[in-house]
Amino acid sequence: MQTRTEYIMAINRVIITGHLTRDPELRVSASGTRIARFGIAVNDRIKNQQTGEWEDRPNFVDCVAFNGLADTVVKYLAKGAKVALEGKLRYSQWQAQDGSNRSKLEVIVDQVEFMSTGNGQQAQAKEPQQAPYQAAPMVNASVYDDDIPF
Repeated sequence: MQTRTEYIMAINRVIITGHLTRDPELRVSASGTRIARFGIAVNDRIKNQQTGEWEDRPNFVDCVAFNGLADTVVKYLAKGAKVALEGKLRYSQWQAQDGSNRSKLEVIVDQVEFMSTGNGQQAQAKEPQQAPYQAAPMVNASVYDDDIPF
């Protein structure tokens, strides 16, 4: 009797859009790696069963970008900016100074699409030849059906 080995492929990709909850913070590691940390708020839109009204429920996501992308994020984005991100999830665990166990799930960002700057304007590079991405098109929200239960 032959045995068959099955391979299960794991995919770790995430694509999210939201608004920055704080200005990106840049630091440099001892090895010279530039690291930008920032957070975004991603809303779930659900229908309130009592009122029938649509409500936004925020999810707060920690994000980190490295090297050139870190420099770009710090240079062009600020709190309130709308972005689309692509990357992978990373789970970290550590022990805090007080002895408690801590953990977090964050997005390691591979790509960023600037949808607006921190003040709601379309993202514009300070030096036109260095504009990293083009702004995404606006979506007409009226095309969505109010009867969808999720």
